[in-house]
Amino acid sequence: MSPGLAARLVVALLALSAPGSCAADRCSWKGSGLSREPRSRTVEQVHLRCTEGSLEWLYPALALRVVLEPNLSSNQHTIICIKPAHDFQGASIYVERAGKLHLVVSEAKAVGLHHVSCFSTHPPQRVALFLQASPQRDISRRTASFQYEMLSNQSVARPDGQQMALVEDMCRPCDNTELLMAICSSDFVVRGAIQKVSHDPENHMSWVDVSVWKVYRQKTSIFRQEEATGEWRGPIKTLLQCKVKEGAGDFLFTGNEHFGEAWLGCAPRFKDFSSVYQAAQERGINPCEFQFS
Repeated sequence: MSPGLAARLVVALLALSAPGSCAADRCSWKGSGLSREPRSRTVEQVHLRCTEGSLEWLYPALALRVVLEPNLSSNQHTIICIKPAHDFQGASIYVERAGKLHLVVSEAKAVGLHHVSCFSTHPPQRVALFLQASPQRDISRRTASFQYEMLSNQSVARPDGQQMALVEDMCRPCDNTELLMAICSSDFVVRGAIQKVSHDPENHMSWVDVSVWKVYRQKTSIFRQEEATGEWRGPIKTLLQCKVKEGAGDFLFTGNEHFGEAWLGCAPRFKDFSSVYQAAQERGINPCEFQFS
């Protein structure tokens, strides 16, 4: 089915939507196309009011309209990022812009990939996604599921094709001001060394395996203690273009978590960070306190 035909079909179905078909507001949603009346032509509508969550649509049928409208205090432009599950099947995802539907995730290209698709929006305008079920002859199980995140454009850069660049000029070393802010606002702050670096040229990503000596903060349990050795370790993701290499050193790793993965932000040598912090402390310009012990 062509994107234009699918778009017209979804719009036509929306015109027949029942006014009382909205699901309760939530961060995540799970439902099934089998729960629909066989002859119903209404489009089920889901409202999600969080900045991150997930959706799982089992046995996709007809179309699903998903409205993302979190309660954001900032009026800055935002970035919406969608990460399809590795077994995404049964539908394609479109986003509405200026009354037209634009393809974001194609079923034919989504299976087995881990790409993140991002697009911008302008609050307070609501973001509406349309999941168009693919035609199928049998009732074999298919699941169209994905994770989503809504981020301010101050914390993310424009998307680079299908890849998600989490920080503008991501590979550029942080200056002193950015470093002091990073220890205050990052999802994780750990001290350690680079154990191993693995590159994924196909997806333009690199994985940095970090041997952790001290966990100062982490949002979730990405950095864990290994039962066999008792050592703390964890993976950090960054762009291949940053050309991260293995090497000895005592570093302070900071960054943010997206879709359950740690993304590298500022990563100075610990002695350099200590000098910057002490100098700022003497001048009374530290944005937050950092406990070295």
